[in-house]
Amino acid sequence: MEGVATRRSLYGFDMREPDLRRKDGERKTHNIKQLWQWSHEILNLAVRGMKPVEIAEILNITPQTVSNTLNSDLGMQKLSEMRKKRDEDTYDTVKEIDDLTKKALDVYHEIFDDKMESHAMKKKVADTVTLELSGLRVPTKIHSGNFNVIATLEEIEEFKKRGIKAARESGMIIDLPEEGKDEKV
Repeated sequence: MEGVATRRSLYGFDMREPDLRRKDGERKTHNIKQLWQWSHEILNLAVRGMKPVEIAEILNITPQTVSNTLNSDLGMQKLSEMRKKRDEDTYDTVKEIDDLTKKALDVYHEIFDDKMESHAMKKKVADTVTLELSGLRVPTKIHSGNFNVIATLEEIEEFKKRGIKAARESGMIIDLPEEGKDEKV
């Protein structure tokens, strides 16, 4: 090693002299456990489809740290394995739902062919499977309406008075006598 201050080690190898540029003499250390946790969290969030900027925001780290983790050789390998496992699990779930749907449809055929009353429970289970699990339920349309009104202060006070009067007439508001005043009989 030319141009670098070295010394001979106990075993005869050239060794560099310690770096004396540090002012405090202490080495900077990293919490390896925290770094591993961050890496695992970054990978888990990435597999769930989150963007690197979102991951950085959630974990309160820089986007560059997220990018470094995801683009490292180990990160890309682990991400690939995790995606493969997720896809296999999804495939298995879809296959299981498909099998259950076919069984549910068989129950329907059995019910239609045999008009007996004892099939009510089987039909209920078949309904649940075909509609809920297989995604064949017809979307429910929800209708809502709203309107905007611009009212003056006098109109608002009139609305309040009419509301209180209607509530009293329906028995929702009961007037109690005030303390210190004589009760009317």
